[in-house]
Amino acid sequence: MDIFLLITAIILLVAYGLHRIRKQVNFWADLNVPHNPVNLRQNVDQSIHMARRFQGYYHRFKGQYPFAGMYLFTKPVALAIDLELLKCIFVKDFQYFHDRGTYYNEKDDPLSAHLFNLEGTKWRNLRSKISPTFTSGKMKMMYPTMIAAGKQFSEYMEEKVGKECELELKDLLARFTTDVIGMCAFGIECNSMKDPNAEFRQKGRMHFEAPRNRKKDMLCSIAPRLARLMGLKQIIPDLSEFFLGVVRETIDYRVKNGVRRNDFMDLLIGMLTRSNTELGPLTFNEVAAQAFVFFVAGFETSSTTMTWALYELSVNQDIQEKGRKCVRDVLEKCNGDLNYDAIMEMTYIDQILQETLRKYPPVPVHFRVVTKDYKVPNTETTLPAGTSVMIPVYAIHHDPEVFPDPEKFDPNRFSTEEINKRHPYAWTPFGEGPRICIGMRFGMMQARIGLALLLNNFRFSSGEKSTVPLDFTAKSFILSPEEGLWLKVEKL
Repeated sequence: MDIFLLITAIILLVAYGLHRIRKQVNFWADLNVPHNPVNLRQNVDQSIHMARRFQGYYHRFKGQYPFAGMYLFTKPVALAIDLELLKCIFVKDFQYFHDRGTYYNEKDDPLSAHLFNLEGTKWRNLRSKISPTFTSGKMKMMYPTMIAAGKQFSEYMEEKVGKECELELKDLLARFTTDVIGMCAFGIECNSMKDPNAEFRQKGRMHFEAPRNRKKDMLCSIAPRLARLMGLKQIIPDLSEFFLGVVRETIDYRVKNGVRRNDFMDLLIGMLTRSNTELGPLTFNEVAAQAFVFFVAGFETSSTTMTWALYELSVNQDIQEKGRKCVRDVLEKCNGDLNYDAIMEMTYIDQILQETLRKYPPVPVHFRVVTKDYKVPNTETTLPAGTSVMIPVYAIHHDPEVFPDPEKFDPNRFSTEEINKRHPYAWTPFGEGPRICIGMRFGMMQARIGLALLLNNFRFSSGEKSTVPLDFTAKSFILSPEEGLWLKVEKL
């Protein structure tokens, strides 16, 4: 009898599992939504970057429906296509889309519970606590620290150019942003400019370059609750231990010795010890998680943006000269002082960076999840709560109907006049609305500083080791050059 019950239970479980799978793979057909069917081979193919795969779906379904159905393995995903739908997702109907649906495990993997991943009330409360640390006033406070790292970078470049005429700039730029964020986030001199094997640089590289366990990633994506029950972690244990240790040592030293610095860690410590705020103080794990994401997200996205900018300037010498003239004209007005107001006045440098972010958005796809049943405007479709939604940023940025001649690098697209002609949600490298990237001001500021110093002191052009055109590696989610960036660099 017991064996009969066991066999019956197994049969019922298998039948239920097959029913669930069948329901999932027919999800979009049942909703009568134009879709790409389940294709497991495409999901494991690492030869094509996700940005380009989504670009193919985007063009295939554009004009048919405000969104298209697709599958990640057997998980249904809605690919937003219509720009008015983007407006609804980001802002107008934000109450349905306030979560990203990315995996985190607060208990077993505390550094993963950062602002980018958190959901619902936890996200909202933490965002309210952290937002004041990224105002323009706080950027002014951190500016001297950032400019000091920038000048150190420029001096190091002069030394290198004196010995070599061609340099690999992707790694140099990552070392520069590592030093900036190391000082601003932790108040620590990382010295990765002089020592490429400095510990902070090694840990940052480890986070982005360590091989991924695709089976574990798939489980975390498809069944996050089960993954949390199993205690699965996304952050490498050695990396987690290092950052938790650094944050604890930094806090203990500063509190014990009354050390104050105008940096991000100072602001976080204030929230850790302040108990009279309406939202309450931050916990140690919350402080550590925010410092961690500020570091890993900030150094990689900013350095990659500057890498692509220098590549484009090296093959568009007229734009490079115009950018250099912008820098020098402003410096002349400011008696050579690259102060906060001067860097903010360099509008053409901003346009170069904005066009770089259009053509090479570091985060090529934004993620959202439907938190309650959502009737999609101008359709008969209701997306059930729990449905994943993706916004194909790269595809939209390369749509010729949105950005004419999209492969052309043209900073004039971001003149005030041209911006006003476009749909306000056509350019979204940082996202938009309440979940817009909180570190946007900081990232743009360090990129402005780096690019202004480089253009003022050096000329960049293609050399013997240069690769033109540059492609991006399919193994990294962030749009990053496949072979680094080798350029000929001349001191001016």
